[in-house]
Amino acid sequence: MGLTGNTTARRGCRSAPWVLLTALVCSVQPVAGLAAEPLALQGIMKDMGRNMQAIVDGLSREDYAKAERAALAIADHPQPPVGEKIRVMSFIGGNAPRFKAFDGETHDNAKALARASKSGNGEEAIAAFRKLQSSCLACHQAFRQPFQEHFYGKADIR
Repeated sequence: MGLTGNTTARRGCRSAPWVLLTALVCSVQPVAGLAAEPLALQGIMKDMGRNMQAIVDGLSREDYAKAERAALAIADHPQPPVGEKIRVMSFIGGNAPRFKAFDGETHDNAKALARASKSGNGEEAIAAFRKLQSSCLACHQAFRQPFQEHFYGKADIR
């Protein structure tokens, strides 16, 4: 009885790496013919879009507290789950440093906008918003279409 239980345990241990490898491969490549589930990143981007609109509203009405809150929400946006990050980074490949640089620039510009809004300096806040919007646009121009085509099979799913 001890031998059978021990053999089964050893067999289970040897198969564990294959199970993990299979799970990783399945999480990186979508199964052909199945509809792709939206990435958490898509929801994060939609939330950031709503926050950009809140900034515009706040700045236009000189509601700097609203602009500050929305800018901080962009600067400190949630991160996708680890499995999704692996999928995204494996797709991006050698462009990962560029993607991370865009994210860092967006974070820094949103923080600058939050500081300018907190001070109530409208001119400075508008200038900071322009920089934030430009960093978002640069990232979208570089990555949006390839992401959408790869993960969703279509060019524009805004």
